[in-house]
Amino acid sequence: MSIIGYARVSTTDQNLDGQLAALKAAGAAMIFREKISGVRADRPQLKKMVSALRRGDLVIVTRLDRLGRSVRELLNLLAEFDKLGVGFRSLGDPWCDTTTAHGRLMLTVLGGLAEFERELIRQRTGEGRARALAAGVRFGRKPKLSDFQRKEAVGRRGNGETLAQIARSYAVSVSMISRL
Repeated sequence: MSIIGYARVSTTDQNLDGQLAALKAAGAAMIFREKISGVRADRPQLKKMVSALRRGDLVIVTRLDRLGRSVRELLNLLAEFDKLGVGFRSLGDPWCDTTTAHGRLMLTVLGGLAEFERELIRQRTGEGRARALAAGVRFGRKPKLSDFQRKEAVGRRGNGETLAQIARSYAVSVSMISRL
């Protein structure tokens, strides 16, 4: 079993020293570090760390917000750790320790709340969409050609004009005219 640390600061002006010292004091044999915003999904060192994890390893961070910015992101990462057979501990948040029954319980409760919140959002979005449709709102992009232009283009094609000529006259792609 290896203890693996992950340290992150949001900007290049910030310093990793405090996190590194705390992770080393907690026994981290290897520490992945990056200076990148937590909002960004493409965090190369985090990906590198996850790919280096082995069953029985323990990932530690100084605070939960160092690992992810949203509950959903955190829960997804913790689910991935669980699938890999890897434990997780936040030094600054003692309740968040997947190696204990209490920590797993707290994360399960958080997961349930996040799932509930996502379902409420989905429900509200669906209701809003239904109200908009009932009010006559059209979704999607506006059509590039009006109904009259569509009929006219089909007629021109029937009269022998090429797809390219018709498309050029309406400033649309040839494939759009061919679909008509």
